[in-house]
Amino acid sequence: MAKQITPFAITAPGFFGVNTQDSPVEMPHGYALIASNCVIDKSGRVASRKGWAKAHASNTELSTGNVTCIGEVIENGGTATTVCAGNGYLFKLSGTALTTLTYGGGGAAPTITLNNWQFCQLNGIGIFWQRAYDPLIYDPAVSTTTFRRLSEKAGYAGTVPLANTAISAYGRIWCADTTADKNTVTFSDVITPQVWTGGSSGTLNLLSVWPKGGDKIIALAEHNNFLVIFGKTQTLIYSGAGTPSSMTLADHLNVGCIARDSVQNTGDDILFLSNDGVRSLKRTIQEKSAPLVGISRNVRDEIISHVSIETVENIKTGYSPAEAIYVLTLPTALESYCFDTRHPLEGGSFRTTTWSTYPKSFYSTSDNKFYLGEAGYIGLYSTYRDDAAEYRMKYYSTWMDFGNPLQTSILKKIFVTLIGTTSQDAVVKWGFDFESTYSSETVTIVNLFTPSEYGIAEYGIAEYGYITTVQTLNAHPGGSGTVVQFGIETQIAGSPVSIQKIAIHTKDGRLGG
Repeated sequence: MAKQITPFAITAPGFFGVNTQDSPVEMPHGYALIASNCVIDKSGRVASRKGWAKAHASNTELSTGNVTCIGEVIENGGTATTVCAGNGYLFKLSGTALTTLTYGGGGAAPTITLNNWQFCQLNGIGIFWQRAYDPLIYDPAVSTTTFRRLSEKAGYAGTVPLANTAISAYGRIWCADTTADKNTVTFSDVITPQVWTGGSSGTLNLLSVWPKGGDKIIALAEHNNFLVIFGKTQTLIYSGAGTPSSMTLADHLNVGCIARDSVQNTGDDILFLSNDGVRSLKRTIQEKSAPLVGISRNVRDEIISHVSIETVENIKTGYSPAEAIYVLTLPTALESYCFDTRHPLEGGSFRTTTWSTYPKSFYSTSDNKFYLGEAGYIGLYSTYRDDAAEYRMKYYSTWMDFGNPLQTSILKKIFVTLIGTTSQDAVVKWGFDFESTYSSETVTIVNLFTPSEYGIAEYGIAEYGYITTVQTLNAHPGGSGTVVQFGIETQIAGSPVSIQKIAIHTKDGRLGG
């Protein structure tokens, strides 16, 4: 008697994101073992990430150097200007031209040999900070073509620290981490980033405050009238930062931040990289404690391993409220992690995918453009190419035993429902019993140019500018095993692809493998 064909379906494959932390067989099938060059779209599907397009023509001074810092100066009249740094220069973005800012101060121009700047702005003035360097300012009210030292601004008073980390918060500049002092936060007078003595300016020394003893300041952040001071192994949270003279220590955490540029304020949260992965700092006005949530829990060991080989100054992150993503770039490990910030999973971790591109900086502008620092260019997160280059989208399922770990399953058919916009090939792969080799079949997405239920309103013109089709592709696998894994790979060459559903037809083989 012929054995019956058994159907098995995975709806919204990869909906939970990548999980390399748990057993690859026992985890729910909504996880993926690989989701490369993917995001989780707003409908909960594994979809191709966007690429980047050049935001400007080439610049002689930047040449092929990396754009390592991007910021935005918003003048008091509302005019916004994107500025950036790289290759020992400062620049501003004017339309589609990247213009080199020349030195407009007195005496000799500063010699810039390092490019580890951090940017902040206050009262219409953009300020670049880097340890052991004079803070440099772009002040469009004085000049739209030059930069100067902060100490050269009219009304300069006191001595500005040559700090490595700085934020603009509660109407003043806060900075810390100089060559000689890792334990003092210095703050300017209100609305005057050039005034560092008198008025309401001052300092906060933490030498006797760290609960576990000595630490060093890595980064600063603000949230809901709190000043957050990240040490390497501890975090201090001060309340009442709007009035520094009366602010008090409200809480402390036995976890710190290991990379300055990992700190991102998402509006209702602060995300940062600790020594045990990416964490989320959540507070409400009513809470007196700061609960910590490991948002990278599902890729924790992998991230820790990658971070161990990185130079921390090269670890960069970006947050895009429009795309609802937090991206962590680890360039030495050749891996970027993308965390979906819409809805945390049960337990607080975020849906995670990976990218094979490694921007050197990020910035989300006031009009929701998401800029990436690339070699020779500011890149706009858009289109579906990395400049002119294609990239490969990959999804691989968990290992599945279809509910019976002792039963061999014979593969008969694989149906893959994809959403695409152009005619292109996709490769369906399958493998057995944890082997690293796969069989494959190439199938073709045919663009019929007819909107589907996922068409113009959701995935087409309104969001992506493409007409989409939903198709179920049929692969004819062979082979058998007690556990099975499926994969889908396709080139992204100018248009998006997402995975809606996978259905598998199997027939029972012998028991016992």
